[in-house]
Amino acid sequence: MIVCSCNVLSDHDVRSAVESAQDLPRNAKQIYDCLGCGAECGRCARTIKTIIDEALGACAKACSAGCPHNQVLVHERVDGSPVHEAAA
Repeated sequence: MIVCSCNVLSDHDVRSAVESAQDLPRNAKQIYDCLGCGAECGRCARTIKTIIDEALGACAKACSAGCPHNQVLVHERVDGSPVHEAAA
């Protein structure tokens, strides 16, 4: 299923990026970086986040404070302004 029309990314592309990335991408920007593209309209970000959480399984819900995946992420909005969000 295509989840990002702007970059023609499928749910399979997102899952593959999560599984093959060394540092486990936790948001849409990190997925775009892994796949060599960038956010365009941003409408797919929530769907990509859902797919990431599903692909990471229990880790996405159970990361503890000491887990390297549970950190504050800084990414950019489509307009380039920074957004800070907790990973877990």
